[in-house]
Amino acid sequence: MKTLLLLLPLLLVSRPVGGGKCHPDDEAGLLGFKAGIPADPTGLLSSWKRGTDCCVWNGVTCREGTRVTELSLYGRPEIPESYLSGHISPSLALAGELTGLYLHDLKNLTGPFPAAVFRLPKLEFLYIENAALSGVIPDLSRLADRLGALSLAGNRFSGPIHRSITRLSKLTQLVLSRNQLAGGVPPPVGRLKSLSFLALDHNRLSGTIPDLSPLRELYTLRLSHNLLVGVIPPSLAALAPHLAYLELGHNRLTGEIPTFLGSFTKLDTLDLSGNRLTGPVPGSFRNLSKIFNLDLSGNSLVDPFPGMAVKGIESLDLSHNDFHLGKIPRWVSSSPIIYSLKLAGCGIKMRMEDFRPAATYFYDYIDLSGNEITGSPAELLNRTEMLLGFRAAGNKLKFDVAALPLPKTLQELDLSRNLVYGKVPAAAAGIKGLNVSYNHLCGRLPPTKLPASAFAGNDCLCGPPLPPCRRPG
Repeated sequence: MKTLLLLLPLLLVSRPVGGGKCHPDDEAGLLGFKAGIPADPTGLLSSWKRGTDCCVWNGVTCREGTRVTELSLYGRPEIPESYLSGHISPSLALAGELTGLYLHDLKNLTGPFPAAVFRLPKLEFLYIENAALSGVIPDLSRLADRLGALSLAGNRFSGPIHRSITRLSKLTQLVLSRNQLAGGVPPPVGRLKSLSFLALDHNRLSGTIPDLSPLRELYTLRLSHNLLVGVIPPSLAALAPHLAYLELGHNRLTGEIPTFLGSFTKLDTLDLSGNRLTGPVPGSFRNLSKIFNLDLSGNSLVDPFPGMAVKGIESLDLSHNDFHLGKIPRWVSSSPIIYSLKLAGCGIKMRMEDFRPAATYFYDYIDLSGNEITGSPAELLNRTEMLLGFRAAGNKLKFDVAALPLPKTLQELDLSRNLVYGKVPAAAAGIKGLNVSYNHLCGRLPPTKLPASAFAGNDCLCGPPLPPCRRPG
């Protein structure tokens, strides 16, 4: 999504210009592309007809006279049966004035990296995202003098990242996310000094994070969901002036969180989750006043956790570390715009009623599982209007479940392994993600499609999917 947003200004610079017949090379190239698409269920290419003005064809843009300069085709992910099926025909190279090729969410588009792009002498922007292209990414040296943005995200490319990518000196965006790429991050990637957006996440990349200090214009760095090892390198400190998104989560990084990350005062998002990081969170994190999304979950971090000076945080996840927070921090409860709060297993010992967030309207997910919280969440849930999920399993909550207010938006409610009592109300039984197992509930269950495991281990619940009631409940 963020990649698409970056493209919007480019795509809105001009509108298709009509007038005159299609240039014969453009017509041959585009109709050849269409011929390589045997299945077009929604008629995405139905306006592409020989002898008509190709500048008004769907997805085609002409910026200079009657020559085609951009091809932009977008699938509809919400309708899986609508995907185009086929391959990118080599004949597309006949459209020799193309500067931009944007193919998004055409999920049945198969084949190797399209050879046609090497014969497009003016191509500057290449985006083929969320398709099914496969094989290795070839030597791209022939594009070095012109390519300014490359995204092959969401395909099935495998093998190593070809070192020729590091010769694309004009690149401002390099996005290879969600493929099956292996090997290391090529160290010469640090030579791409014009990069503002580098995303290699969700692959199988291994080795250490190379020296990226020359990338002084970098705004976004995504290396999450790989197999990277070693410490967070000191060389990253050079990126502090501009970096807003740093995502290193779900790797195998070790050592302590470096103090220099506190100097990244423009950070919007920091994700270090799912690594093997140890030690305390640096006190320098107090300087991250602009951070909106902070995920340190799934490490072995310890106390003390510094008091943050954030103006507002949208998403916070400190779950599954070795913290002993005691209470939900004041800087969290005072945030005016928080959406997601996850503090599972954070050593919280407090009454639920003592958690009085300044604003609750925007909350969509709360996870306080695995703590020692007492009391009732009734007051909190009564103040939420958009809540999708509330997890508080494995605490010491004690209240009558029948009196619990349930937001209409709620899709997940996990109160398992607490001290909850009373009868299960019909409204709760209709929540798809309900789990009230191992409490002190009693009575006949209302009609439900949930499995028995959602209600197991209670005092005297009965009725489907549990054993039948012996007497009216």
